[in-house]
Amino acid sequence: MGAVHLPRMLARINRRVVNPIQRTYAGIIPFHGIVEHAGRRSGARYRTPVLVFRAPGGFAIIVGYGLNSDWLQNVLAAEGGGLRHRGRHYLLSRPRLTQGDEAYDSLPRPVRAGAKLLGVEGVLRLDAVPG
Repeated sequence: MGAVHLPRMLARINRRVVNPIQRTYAGIIPFHGIVEHAGRRSGARYRTPVLVFRAPGGFAIIVGYGLNSDWLQNVLAAEGGGLRHRGRHYLLSRPRLTQGDEAYDSLPRPVRAGAKLLGVEGVLRLDAVPG
């Protein structure tokens, strides 16, 4: 199965409608977080809700809207950012975009099957320290 991601139209709706709602709880509930990043050109600060899982030395974040997602490109360009996860703040560094089996292997076992079924295109691995 080739790489599949959620439609960009859905991403635009999420950015305007769903994300503001999710930001009220995504930083405190399991498997969710808020990535804090700066715009590559504007320098504007953004807070994007994501599906996130603990991984050795940091976190694994599912890339659900494709490899051209603004939050992903911003974190890669800045070589890190911040994360609000389960009520704590982390500084993120050393972003590594993984794909295929490497991406799936960085997710918890119960999540892997769903990620494969949905054709998740990538997982962003990051080192993290409390901050």
